[in-house]
Amino acid sequence: MSEARLIELWRGGLLESSHRGHVVIADSNGIVEAWGDPGAVIFPRSSCKMIQALPLVESGAADAAGLTSEHLALACASHNGAEMHTKRVENWLEGLGLSESDLRCGSHMPNDPEARKGLVCSGTSPCQLHNNCSGKHAGFLTLNQKLRGGPEYVELDHPVQMAVREAFEETTGERVAGWGVDGCSAPNFACSVEGLARAMAGFAKPANDSRGAAQRRLVEAMIAHPELVAGEGRACTELMRALGGKAALKTGAEAVFVGIVPERGLGIALKIVDGGTRGAEAAITALMLHLGLLSENDPAARKYLTAPQTNWRGRITGELRRAKGFPQ
Repeated sequence: MSEARLIELWRGGLLESSHRGHVVIADSNGIVEAWGDPGAVIFPRSSCKMIQALPLVESGAADAAGLTSEHLALACASHNGAEMHTKRVENWLEGLGLSESDLRCGSHMPNDPEARKGLVCSGTSPCQLHNNCSGKHAGFLTLNQKLRGGPEYVELDHPVQMAVREAFEETTGERVAGWGVDGCSAPNFACSVEGLARAMAGFAKPANDSRGAAQRRLVEAMIAHPELVAGEGRACTELMRALGGKAALKTGAEAVFVGIVPERGLGIALKIVDGGTRGAEAAITALMLHLGLLSENDPAARKYLTAPQTNWRGRITGELRRAKGFPQ
């Protein structure tokens, strides 16, 4: 099967652009709905951080370190690098007897406007705390203290990443189809879109065992702290707020998005093949509308899909539409 047309941009009554991709909605019994090819193999990128955080909680390392729901939300985060993110990660590392230099995620300018302005105006370079994955890496370091591995915790054969791979294969129900190095230097394991949706369904309806308890805690942390999972102005944060606790959402680079809907036991995975953020954000919004979790007129829905497109003068220039055959 090939990818399906999901989102379209219309201007002047003509189709200007389209976003194609793959979408799977799954429950504990398998695929509920799908568009495109459920078997398409993708890199989940940062959308699977809750899977990467599973060993942190399941092993008891999180409790041994006294981690709160805020820490767990940051472990699942691709944050903006705002002070509320960087200070929490810094304090987390200090509590472990570690520092920013123990991270292996690398540095980049923060996406948060105030944090970026502060660095530019002071002539200060960003540090690894500003990396959007620093919370995930603090989680890796916490797990590493329990596993007593070496300092290079991002290497494929390190005990931390071996634990992550095991959790990834068990939750997706697939052997990894390959692996690549993510932007933060950690391994990213490939799976099918169906496998990723299956994993999210497991988080949506966890079993009554230690893994299920860990999954439940991570989802609850994400829902309780949407501002830590991404940040102001970000789709993950704004859509989760609009959903009012009904779902946890997480983006990944190259236009991946996942959703966890506990009250319905549903897991969602989508990939826009052109890698464009606009298409992924519009598609996950369309799915929230399709499931009846979001109103067409909600400000978040309007921002990412349903409002007219406007130019710098405020004139209407076009609209994003759900393609024929994709949920209306």
